Amino acid sequence: MHFHIVTLFPESFDSYINASIIGRAVEDGCIKVSFYNPRDFTKDKHRRVDQKPYGGGPGMVLEAESVLRAVAKARGRKKKVEIIFFDTSGKEFTNAYARAISKKYQDVILICGRYEGVDARVQKILKAKKVSIGHYTLTGGELPAMVVLDAVSRQVPGVLGKYESVEEERTASPEVYTRPETLVWKGKRYKVPKILLSGNHKKIEEWRTKRKMY
Repeated sequence: MHFHIVTLFPESFDSYINASIIGRAVEDGCIKVSFYNPRDFTKDKHRRVDQKPYGGGPGMVLEAESVLRAVAKARGRKKKVEIIFFDTSGKEFTNAYARAISKKYQDVILICGRYEGVDARVQKILKAKKVSIGHYTLTGGELPAMVVLDAVSRQVPGVLGKYESVEEERTASPEVYTRPETLVWKGKRYKVPKILLSGNHKKIEEWRTKRKMY
């Protein structure tokens, strides 16, 4: 799985991509991450890629041409590519969508907006999938890109080590416990639910199913 990320700030991904599970996945060759900075594709001698919006209004907008060139470089001659354009009005990003991407595509292009956004013609020209990770506004598309990268990567064989680690393939509950059996904190005692100590796997499965995350 190859993630192609179009962003003005590729360095913002460094600590996340180089750490933990994602870092090991990159090192082991399960996934690959490449970056394309629109500043490297603009004709402006000062590498400026933001322009004033037509119709007025505050802020600046990322120009279409440099972003389109960056995507063209990322795409190359690949025919089967999922291109994602982050937009709060887009399709909700879900685990099911992440799983579908991992099964259908080997290359995913993520376009990270900044300022007031990216010229809307980019999405139209590329026929990119409008995707939202939630009903809120962020300062840029880098965090949504990390969310998509993480969620899709988990679906790629070898990334989690064991296939059973993927929550959708087992009964996973948001409530998990470990030692000690009784935790004493500020004078209060907090115990592990008795059902998890019973050894009755059928009952435990039922308990987890009632609290299932997906």
